[in-house]
Amino acid sequence: MDADEKDICIYLKSWAGEFVSAREISRRAGGKYRYRQNPDWAAPVLARLVDKKIIESDSTGHYRLVHRDGKKDTGKKWVSPHVKKILEKSGKGYEKIIEMETPEDFFEE
Repeated sequence: MDADEKDICIYLKSWAGEFVSAREISRRAGGKYRYRQNPDWAAPVLARLVDKKIIESDSTGHYRLVHRDGKKDTGKKWVSPHVKKILEKSGKGYEKIIEMETPEDFFEE
């Protein structure tokens, strides 16, 4: 995956499953200077991403990331073993753990 594809995927990730127009993706994902130089720069990149089945399009030419069910469960991880040890010594329960998605999981096919 090249830099343009990553930029588009990161931008679409911020829309959380909503379809976004190709023009808006060109304008926002690459920056205003790139859009001014070539307003249609994202069209071939979007076509590649659709072929790779990373994104999907609707009949009106809007795009969104493919919703992936069945992600592998990596389990919960502590930020550091030292933090885990300190928190366990405190005797309090810490069941509410924030799970963060890693970039490697995001771009897996």
